[in-house]
Amino acid sequence: MNSESRVVFDRVWKKFHRGQVHDSLRDLIPAVARRMLGRAPSETELAVDDFWAVRDLSFEVTPGQTLGIIGPNGSGKSTTLRLLTKILAPTRGHTHVVGRVGALIEVSAGFHGDLTGRENVFLQGAIMGMRSKQTERKFDEIVEFSGIEEFIDTPVKRYSSGMNARLGFSIAAHLEPDVLIIDEVLAVGDLTFQERAFGRIRELAGSGLPVVIVSHQLERIVELCSEAILLRRGEAVYRGTPTETIAAYVQGNGPAEPTSDDGEQLVELTQVRAIDDRPVRSGGIFAFRVDGRVHSRLRDTIEPLAIKVRSLHTGQLVYGAGSRRLGLNLTEPGTFSIHLELQANLPSGNYVVEVVAFDEAARRMISIAPSAIMHVIDRGTFYGPVQLNAEMSVIGQS
Repeated sequence: MNSESRVVFDRVWKKFHRGQVHDSLRDLIPAVARRMLGRAPSETELAVDDFWAVRDLSFEVTPGQTLGIIGPNGSGKSTTLRLLTKILAPTRGHTHVVGRVGALIEVSAGFHGDLTGRENVFLQGAIMGMRSKQTERKFDEIVEFSGIEEFIDTPVKRYSSGMNARLGFSIAAHLEPDVLIIDEVLAVGDLTFQERAFGRIRELAGSGLPVVIVSHQLERIVELCSEAILLRRGEAVYRGTPTETIAAYVQGNGPAEPTSDDGEQLVELTQVRAIDDRPVRSGGIFAFRVDGRVHSRLRDTIEPLAIKVRSLHTGQLVYGAGSRRLGLNLTEPGTFSIHLELQANLPSGNYVVEVVAFDEAARRMISIAPSAIMHVIDRGTFYGPVQLNAEMSVIGQS
């Protein structure tokens, strides 16, 4: 363990049981009998309807690091955060968080519905180990940031989910936490508050605070995180930079089968490299190089070099093309290096450029290259999904 680590997740396993727990004598007596007879499952075994929500997961977060956790629904992301914050106890392994934790993992986690917003601010401060005077010193800042000043003396059970999220985040991010843990709940609420919230996370991470964040908003992971983990069925299937991890997620969480039906490898895509890693202005050119090899002559149903551009914000495919459509012949055996340019006629945001080889007859990918991330910026010159590069000039005026 790194001596500087504030967050430690050490070979953690968490088991759950599908269906009903033993809440009656009829269920409980057979379970106790099995245990007395030595037939109860061990921690490494699963009984009927048991499953591992988290499997042998380890990571550490040191001051100044922001770790993003991504993955499909049911992959164990929120369970991991609940284990970190001691809401759940691990079946095996251990977790350790040093210092005061600012956590927001449910819309109203820790709120008492009958208490007002004001009273809940002080309650949360006490739970985090802060003295009343410390909370009072931060109170006005918390309420102003949350934007619910006129409802602060209303019981929180009357709050909307968005109001709960705003107040909960504001408390977690302003009561001088030593560690910040945030779940996807930030997707709740209006876009204006989301921008303010992520700005605050960026500010805290920049101040040296360790941050762990779960989000389906992949462009936020790129913007905020120094490292990311991809979970699938409770296991870490990839860990690396945010762009590398997101690329692994977008490409299906694992390698394609780079073979034909008889087991022969047809196409190998070895590298995708952006010529310039700097952001590209909307309407400008994003250029990159693709290296690969064709191992044997390709039939007409094989597309050796297909390109897909996908928004990291929505996951939507915004562009697709391929070497055959663009009139490039890559069907003969041999190595190739391709220079590719895309005109980024897109709004500001992050886009993943996927490069694959595809068998149209079998409807499957046969090779996947590491993806590139295209970061598009704009000065607010247009709105809408497409940049049309409008030009205006005066031809008459009176």
